[in-house]
Amino acid sequence: MKILAISDPHGDYSKIEKIMETAGDFDIAMIAGDLTHFGPDAKVNELMEMFDKPVLAIPGNCDQKSILEALDTSKAINMHGKLEQIGKIRFIGLGGSNFTPFNTPFELSEEEIERVLKGMFYSAKSTEDHGPIVLLTHAPPHGARDELPLGHVGSKAILKFVDRVDLIVCGHIHEAKGIENIGATMIVNPGEACKGSYTLITIEDTKSKPIEVEFKEV
Repeated sequence: MKILAISDPHGDYSKIEKIMETAGDFDIAMIAGDLTHFGPDAKVNELMEMFDKPVLAIPGNCDQKSILEALDTSKAINMHGKLEQIGKIRFIGLGGSNFTPFNTPFELSEEEIERVLKGMFYSAKSTEDHGPIVLLTHAPPHGARDELPLGHVGSKAILKFVDRVDLIVCGHIHEAKGIENIGATMIVNPGEACKGSYTLITIEDTKSKPIEVEFKEV
């Protein structure tokens, strides 16, 4: 399966058509949050109508919590707190972020993040198929793709699931575009879609084949 992964369009979709044009053929798209820049929720439909392939999406901390309703009625699959299986690959999603100093609209306590992730993880593990588990989250795990001048700002609750999932696609920290491996987990931040950054990820139904990642920019 080839995945087009983007994050942080922040309501500026001027690069999306060019991203899809240069990406070539892909099977699904994943959007790791901050779909808008503090709203309006209606912009979600504008973004999702630009895709002609299935889209798995979550909100980010700069989206209003009410955007969940807009996602539910859009063409996208709202992945916040949900499990979606495509072939043998199991996708789980978490929107928003852990607490920030900026009191942004969609923030969750570490306890709530852990509770939501734990429920999804055990649901994914209980399925009959044993393909890879992919976590789509806006916030990165603490200590990976999360460093700012003030230190590491990722979620400690998400960190507890590193080495238990195969791939984490995240965003949130604009300066942290890149890839990092911790144990059996690959963490990928595609960069800011509003600036033309995206990632192509190839992942197979079996865990025995390595995940391939290609960073691109338009």
